[in-house]
Amino acid sequence: MELAMIGFGRMGSGLTGRLTQAGHRVVVVDPHAEAAKVAERGGEGPVALAGIREQLAAPRVAWVMVPAGDPTEEVITQLHDILEPGDLIIDGGNSNFHDSQRRARKAEAHGLAFMDIGVSGGVWGLTEGFGLMAGGDDASFARMEPALTALAPPDGGLVHAGPAGAGHFTKMVHNGIEYGLMQAYAEGFEILKASEFDLDLGAVAEAWRHGTVIRSWLLDLTAAALTREPDLASVKDYVEDSGEGRWTVAQAIDTNVPAPIITLSLLERFRSRQDVSFTAQVVAALRREFGGHAVKHQ
Repeated sequence: MELAMIGFGRMGSGLTGRLTQAGHRVVVVDPHAEAAKVAERGGEGPVALAGIREQLAAPRVAWVMVPAGDPTEEVITQLHDILEPGDLIIDGGNSNFHDSQRRARKAEAHGLAFMDIGVSGGVWGLTEGFGLMAGGDDASFARMEPALTALAPPDGGLVHAGPAGAGHFTKMVHNGIEYGLMQAYAEGFEILKASEFDLDLGAVAEAWRHGTVIRSWLLDLTAAALTREPDLASVKDYVEDSGEGRWTVAQAIDTNVPAPIITLSLLERFRSRQDVSFTAQVVAALRREFGGHAVKHQ
């Protein structure tokens, strides 16, 4: 099949490469993409957004892979005027599932189909395959299944989660779980590092990768990072979040689901961004006030 890949960043370029390797035609839309790099991934272009109407035969597929929020909204709004009835818009970014449900309704009003596809795999997806969580009607999924199967790992990794919104909802919870897993690994390795033993953390992580009940791809990546730089001296202890963890916690609250681990892992990310913790300063001051405990001065 053929489609337009709108956005040629780390994920868009990986998706493009994996699709073209499987024999699909991909026309790239990205004003910042270099033609040589697009060609390296087997894509065509880059072309202007409006150009996809002439570049692709109807019914067309436009896969949007730009940052969530305003950039995605702007591109999809433009596509409403560029595409023709029967064409399909796919949002493959990390959008809020409520936005995906709204966008599906707007697309339908323009005679367009809409799918939201949560994509996991990062920079390794090109070679290892992408985990895909698709939302949309059965006809749209059937239409895209050959391409989605090519993108996924050979042994699975593709699910039609449900109607529009279900793909991004599933990806949201996936990322919330990811927060908790990463936090648990990080805390465990800090306990190891703070011990009386002079442990080779990279070697421990490597050993844990084989046969243990905590082996996982995240542990594989931990082993690689600690082997390459045991003290992680070049990495600042500042952890960003891209929204899905917050949305997962909000969903848990809305549906009365206790999710303390995911919630605390999100709050730990907030804590990592503080140069000085005023909360800790207040606690220290209170201990001094009620108990005469000594405080450390800056």
